[in-house]
Amino acid sequence: MADSGPPTRTPVITGLAGLHHIRLTVVDIARSRAFYVRLLGMEPAIDFTDQHHDPQVRRDPDRFFGGCTFAFGGHLLGLRPAADPQDSFDSTRVGLDHLSLEVSDISDLHAAATALAQWGLTHGDVRELPELGIAILSFQDPDDINLELVCALAAPST
Repeated sequence: MADSGPPTRTPVITGLAGLHHIRLTVVDIARSRAFYVRLLGMEPAIDFTDQHHDPQVRRDPDRFFGGCTFAFGGHLLGLRPAADPQDSFDSTRVGLDHLSLEVSDISDLHAAATALAQWGLTHGDVRELPELGIAILSFQDPDDINLELVCALAAPST
């Protein structure tokens, strides 16, 4: 690994425009696809999950390795069926800690908490973090990946 050295103002990457996509590795693509379809309220924009059993597809980036990709808010969220069936998510291992999805306002967080409870999914409380200017709602996906909904808190009236 390259020496990180002292912080510098000279960027290694220039022209950085933002985050383009995230792909999650999942155990059971059908289960995860169904979960995210219901959670996001949309079908995948790209979907090769019906071919995921084909070993050629599982190695083919042009067919998204037998996974699928959701498109929303100018971002992409992909699912890839590559995890060992005995594996499970652990936020304390190297890699992803959690995935945070932004919603418009705190009423969306409360509505999501109600909908998650009606769905039978365990979730945390809507937590306001005024020092960060956000509120959050946490829950887990079928592979136990930590998911979080976040919104900006309204600025205090002066």
